Amino acid sequence: MTRAQVMKGVQATGIVPVIRTRSADLALRAAAALREGGIDVLEVTMTVPDATSAIEALAKRLDGTAWIGAGSVLDADMARRCLDAGAKFLVAPGFDPEVVRVGHAAGAAVIPGALTATEVLAARAAGADMIKIFPCSAVGGARYVRALRAPIPDVALLPTGGISLDSVAGYFAAGASAIGVGGELVDEALLSAGDDRRLVERARQFVAAVRIARHSR
Repeated sequence: MTRAQVMKGVQATGIVPVIRTRSADLALRAAAALREGGIDVLEVTMTVPDATSAIEALAKRLDGTAWIGAGSVLDADMARRCLDAGAKFLVAPGFDPEVVRVGHAAGAAVIPGALTATEVLAARAAGADMIKIFPCSAVGGARYVRALRAPIPDVALLPTGGISLDSVAGYFAAGASAIGVGGELVDEALLSAGDDRRLVERARQFVAAVRIARHSR
């Protein structure tokens, strides 16, 4: 699976769910619910205990049928561990050019984090496949995405942080290539309560919202 194929999958799905749970088992259950709900892009964050085991299990189980990635990748050593586990894309909260280099050397897509125009341009110059704008809602949400894209219209942005079902349309109207969604989609309380069906339904709602938003642009 090439970088281009991974990014095509991410863009087609339009959602990068941030799977951040207190155990690897819960992360695997979340991934199963998301897939049943129609989301084939799965980002397991490195804040999950034993995250690489969850990534490895998903990579083996879903090889060729889903795009498995690692999130909260903070440095090159962490990136290598994720890649060894089978991650096909890396997502970071900030920009470290060495993470981009390591990911690309292994044939993986890299989505570093940025906030300011300076950071976005630096990430683009380093060859980022897409750029995560984080924490987006804290600095204006969709309006901030629109403002960033005005002078840099050719950059692919993944706004993340505080995105709700009601705000999906605004982000795509502002020019987002996809959205990163955490607790509003992957609700650990539902998983802990054994209510995986509601997580499946939330995934379906987000998928529908993205489809409607894209058709409305």
